Amino acid sequence: MREVYNRVRAVMIGLGKYRYEHLFIDNASTDRTLELLKEIAREDSNVKVIANSRNFGHIRSPQHGFRQLTGDAVIGLVADLQDPPELIPEMVSYWEQGYKVVLCIKKTSDENKIMFWVRTKYYQLVNRMSNIETYENFTGFGLYDKHVVEVIKTFNDPYPYFRGMIAEIGLPRKEILFNQPRRLKGITKNNFYTLYDMAMLGITNLSKVPLRIVTFTGLASGIVCIMAAFFGLAYKLLFWDRFSVGTAPLLVGLFFFASVQLFCLGIIGEYIGAIHTFVQNRPLVVEKERINFEYPPGPPKQ
Repeated sequence: MREVYNRVRAVMIGLGKYRYEHLFIDNASTDRTLELLKEIAREDSNVKVIANSRNFGHIRSPQHGFRQLTGDAVIGLVADLQDPPELIPEMVSYWEQGYKVVLCIKKTSDENKIMFWVRTKYYQLVNRMSNIETYENFTGFGLYDKHVVEVIKTFNDPYPYFRGMIAEIGLPRKEILFNQPRRLKGITKNNFYTLYDMAMLGITNLSKVPLRIVTFTGLASGIVCIMAAFFGLAYKLLFWDRFSVGTAPLLVGLFFFASVQLFCLGIIGEYIGAIHTFVQNRPLVVEKERINFEYPPGPPKQ
């Protein structure tokens, strides 16, 4: 925490002409993170802290924090320094030129090459399936004008897909390509389930293609069944005494079509789950504590 704070502060000192606030969100951490954040906040009133009552995840919590800021522009970056704060001056420069959205796109990454390849293919898949233009290798790191922030606040989604929101808004953007460094400290809490959850969230938010796949799969399997039935009937009529199907083809066919049904039910279930989350309309997070919000943004502490 101290390092990301120092690097952001150094960048803002270099810019020189802006007042700013640096918001940290603590998702009910079990180490000394909140203690360290309070220590930094006592030293610098520009640092604001929201401590959540529990871990609300890496989707809901950042979105809540995003909506609490009041500046003319908001920059989102992760605290593990995989989003280099040193790109902030370039982002601000393009914002000053009139761009409402400045996106930082991972051109390359120092992370595991297989994982980077998988993520890239996923972004490409979502882009092909979506009916709007999405941004490949964009993780949320970027600068957003106050107008964009106000539009995002109108999205009444209790489980928001931020990248999809930015794509949906569709304002002119500037892209900055960068190499994503390795995570310097800490261990990611992401696992297979959280990555799968994020992947399905992106697909169900941006595309109806999987539902169309269900429809066409059902149609195709029905055609195959009808053709197999006519073939079996014709073969039996031609070779009445010699044709014996046996149980093996029946069992194979039964398990095949059962798996097709389960696959289709799974896709439909993902969309039903998304609807279920939406209609519950729960708050993004519940705050336990907020620190330094009584102070207005100021120049960076020297």
